[in-house]
Amino acid sequence: MTTTPAAWAVADPYATALRAGRGPLFLRRADGWLLPLDVERWCAHADPVDLDVLARCEGAVLDVGCGPGRLVAELAARGRTVLGIDVSETAVHHAVRLGGQALRRSVFDSLPGEGRWGTVLLMDGNVGIGGDPVALLDRVAELLSPGGLLIAETAPVDIDERVEVQVVDVTHGCASDGAFPWARLGTPALLRHARRVGWRAVGQWTAGGRCFVALRSRSASSSAEAPKSTAVISSQRARKPSGDSPVPRR
Repeated sequence: MTTTPAAWAVADPYATALRAGRGPLFLRRADGWLLPLDVERWCAHADPVDLDVLARCEGAVLDVGCGPGRLVAELAARGRTVLGIDVSETAVHHAVRLGGQALRRSVFDSLPGEGRWGTVLLMDGNVGIGGDPVALLDRVAELLSPGGLLIAETAPVDIDERVEVQVVDVTHGCASDGAFPWARLGTPALLRHARRVGWRAVGQWTAGGRCFVALRSRSASSSAEAPKSTAVISSQRARKPSGDSPVPRR
């Protein structure tokens, strides 16, 4: 499945903010409500809350919506097999400059190592990608190995919302050219959707004002031994990944 380019994937406000390493930047709903985007944290090094998430990762890691690459770079520095994907060319270039490997892809595009990733990350609200949580959960299940781990960051409030949004820089009065679908999910909502499509919750926690859920995908067979339970913008197809892209082996 390939999706069409979203306006915010090429939006000047987003690219400009990443290049500067700071906001203010927001997602704006049609009714004018603004959700702040934490550009400064995204462009900084992984913080202690991030490091705790990374310590829970298993096997090869796919960071969906990796942004400027702080998590990809940290895992790569530790010698872990990791790949970031993002639809923003600026974000991907930033991640690569930090020393990580990243591709300009949507999660719904064909990706390296499908069905063999040990962990998928949906951090920084990326559980909202595409505006359809069930479709996203189904796609992540295809990417993971049987019994693989999803770590998702949820909204710090009990919400289950589907919206159309734009990326806006209110300081300079500029916005992306068009709206795109997004979802906001609190932990209870994500757990409800996940249970309905066969995921098993293996952990939930809060740290630094942020909320996280760990989910285990379906195993290849019900009798298979479960792996250890240590315990997460649209697309523009990039060039085919190079041979040195980190693809988990069977």
